[in-house]
Amino acid sequence: MNDGPRKVLWKADEIAAHDKRFKQRLNPNSEFSGAHLSRLAGMSRAHVTLARLPAGKDSFAYHAHMMEEEWIYILSGRAVAEIDGESREVGPGDFMGFPTPSVPHLLTNPFDEELVYLMGGEDRPLDVLEYPTLGKRYLLMRSAGGTEFYELSTPERPFGPA
Repeated sequence: MNDGPRKVLWKADEIAAHDKRFKQRLNPNSEFSGAHLSRLAGMSRAHVTLARLPAGKDSFAYHAHMMEEEWIYILSGRAVAEIDGESREVGPGDFMGFPTPSVPHLLTNPFDEELVYLMGGEDRPLDVLEYPTLGKRYLLMRSAGGTEFYELSTPERPFGPA
């Protein structure tokens, strides 16, 4: 089915109208807003989001991707990036890339001004996320209704020596 030509150029004021607020339930201090730029343009194999992290908030819960590569590029403001157990201040022009399996990471904004950044990566139908400080692991599955999270339990090893 052809719905006509895709819109490939999105102006700043149009993007702002698509900005939505999000929380990640595994972290009570998580609160950010974003516009899914790649989805607006009809892209399906990679994703790019323009994100805003208010002062005093965290992006997500400390997590690591097992299947999808991810990256973050800071446009304005400052934050603290917790990467593999180490905290580092980041600011405009700084880039973070997380090849898979990735090390755990999280952005926090302890500063007075909003952090604005681009985040993106692969857009696979499945991913596995580990939350090492919470002792949890989830399977992410993309569906027509949105992304579904399924908590995974302790792994089983049903095969062994005969």
